Amino acid sequence: MDTADRSDSWAATLEDVAASDAADADALLAGLNDEQREAVTSEALPLAIHAGAGSGKTRVLTHRIAWRTLTGRSDPRRVLALTFTRKAASEMRRRLWRLGMRDQVAAGTFHSVAYAQLRNLWRENDQREPELLVRKMGLVAPLLPRDHRATAALDVVAEIEWAKARRIRPEAYPDAAEAAERNLPLPPPTVARIFREYEEVKAEKRMVDFDDLLDQCRRALATNKRFADAQRWRFRHLYVDEFQDVNPLQFQLLDAWLDGRPDLCVVGDPDQAIYGWNGADADHLRRFPVHFPGATVLNLRQNYRSTPQILRTAAAVLGGSDPMLANRDRGPDPVVERHPDHEAEALAVARRIRELRGPDGRWSDHAVLMRTNAQAEPLVAALQAADIPVRTRAGSGLLDRADVKAQLTALGRSDRPLADRIADLRAVGDGADDDGEDGGDTERRAAFAELRRLADEFQALDPSGTARGFVAWARSQARATSDESADAVEVSTFHAAKGLEWPTVHLTGLELGLVPIAHAQTTEARAEERRLLYVALTRAEDRLFCSWAAQRTFGTRTSARKPSFWLEDVEAAIAGLDRPVGRAEGMRRVAEIRQRTGRANLPDHPVVDALRQYRSTAAQAADVPAYVVFTDATLADLVSVWPTTTAELLGVSGIGPTKADRHGEALLAVLASHDRPDRTRSDESTPPTVVAAPSFDPDTADRPEDPVCDALRTWRLEASREAGVPAYRVLTNRALDALVELRPVDADGLLAVPGIGPRTVEAYGDAILVVLAATG
Repeated sequence: MDTADRSDSWAATLEDVAASDAADADALLAGLNDEQREAVTSEALPLAIHAGAGSGKTRVLTHRIAWRTLTGRSDPRRVLALTFTRKAASEMRRRLWRLGMRDQVAAGTFHSVAYAQLRNLWRENDQREPELLVRKMGLVAPLLPRDHRATAALDVVAEIEWAKARRIRPEAYPDAAEAAERNLPLPPPTVARIFREYEEVKAEKRMVDFDDLLDQCRRALATNKRFADAQRWRFRHLYVDEFQDVNPLQFQLLDAWLDGRPDLCVVGDPDQAIYGWNGADADHLRRFPVHFPGATVLNLRQNYRSTPQILRTAAAVLGGSDPMLANRDRGPDPVVERHPDHEAEALAVARRIRELRGPDGRWSDHAVLMRTNAQAEPLVAALQAADIPVRTRAGSGLLDRADVKAQLTALGRSDRPLADRIADLRAVGDGADDDGEDGGDTERRAAFAELRRLADEFQALDPSGTARGFVAWARSQARATSDESADAVEVSTFHAAKGLEWPTVHLTGLELGLVPIAHAQTTEARAEERRLLYVALTRAEDRLFCSWAAQRTFGTRTSARKPSFWLEDVEAAIAGLDRPVGRAEGMRRVAEIRQRTGRANLPDHPVVDALRQYRSTAAQAADVPAYVVFTDATLADLVSVWPTTTAELLGVSGIGPTKADRHGEALLAVLASHDRPDRTRSDESTPPTVVAAPSFDPDTADRPEDPVCDALRTWRLEASREAGVPAYRVLTNRALDALVELRPVDADGLLAVPGIGPRTVEAYGDAILVVLAATG
């Protein structure tokens, strides 16, 4: 074959490969919805993808990596995919493997990538590696005041980690902690002193912690040009999962890796930002175009995980976020239950799981979630007493196994490349009998398969890494490993459940002091607690059960409990799930609402002022609008009925079991402290008047009352209940205030009101004009 023939043959081969890749690339887009397809194929860089719960974010991220590879836009050997857990990195590698990427793409956590790069640097410079400090407790505890060593050590460690994640030095810690309103176990100067001494002891012992890995890698990129050029040459296409969880230190490291290059794609969900307490800053995602000028933001709004009922219920706890669009058929309505105490709650959960599982079901289809680890013990005990297998996030890890430890010890003695020792791992893991009779052999094979996955991940990050280096790296990842193979009910905290999903979820302990947690006192902390509850609710695929206990014991202390005030949002959403309202029906009900507003003819009596004062105080304490506590219509019924017992209180319009549990004692006390007003009514002789409720906005609670404002609020609340959506979805507070000020008389006037667009006018315009006309 002459040169021309060989050239033609080579060109034909390239054309065939290109055609094959193009076909594979087209196949990757099959089955994606329009939003997902746009996110996969967008040429925009930098790119942020806002991916709501259950929207297929990992599918989109891996398909984008594969699509850009197959279309020649990226070199897979130059791709770095960053995650926040080793499990997420492993899952991403598994999906990329199925898409044909094999071992070409490096995927790992920020810490594992930084550690691998630093180990290369230390090896090239003949530097002795510092010892990696996996647990800070051993260094921190001796530095604490003697009387706090048993109680405050974990909290101080958390403060040190928060400060380092936010790049706060020990000397700046007191002011920073005060500004952030941190809930501290010790005075700020004491924590700062412990922080400083911890850093000093660590340096003396030549140790580094996980945050040091990120900072040292960042500094090496800034000061060592050869090292920086090598890392940036190798990794040119960067992807970050769960970008809302990035903290300032990680963000600076990412910026150092990029070095001004635009080839960055991130995925995240602002509604699932739940790690602010640990230093994360969702501002990096929310204001992505500010941090990366010229960036593009795309949205994934369709949910493939949960039923419509679960999505609408979950969205109700977020004060300003639209529900995700469900791609599932309808399922059973979520359920809210009250139990007399935490033991009864635990028994009810165990009984329900056994009943729902049936003879052929899987225990692992169920998860029991709670806000804190301290709530787990009675739940685990109840499940075990019912002969239900249980798995907790605190279970023993992979590296606790004696056989795995022995193999790592052997590998740790070798400075040969890990690639030369992979066969040893495979031989040891495959040495178990395959007769299927011995459960220990099955677990052994599973454990060594996990160890091999760790080795594959390490090699992707450091192809020339040694066996000894792999052992050090694997031990640094140990805290992220767990046994997922057993068929058991998962018992987990809300935080640990993030990123997971189950057909049936049982949320427990939805009580004030737990949801939100008692120490969440700032507006920002309360908002994060809302998002945390949203994350927990959206773990459910088919069934969702929520419960709380009227009495709970912590240690030796038993206390009465009240339901979380967000549980009212959940109950209201559930109550409205089967009541869609059409336009004609909505108009008919508006007329009924207008008739009912006449009943809010409140007497001029001190009890009315006292009830309003209680309502305002309760609303501000709960960080909710005043109407959530109770409306003026409910206030009028309270004065009219004048209940003296809880049973009578339940007969008042707008007060159900949850509100009676939370506010009952206080309301009865207010009524008991006043004389009942004269019950003589003048309804027939005096036209009904509408008395305005306090403002929905706690920041403007002292502004004058307005009957138009009250009428609009009453209509909005009724319309939201009938439609099964939060009140803000009908009309925002800003739009309501503008309506009161502008008093439009037609559709054109409505469209001039800030916050009201064509869709709102189409859905509610006639009703709003009726209310305005009737009260104008």
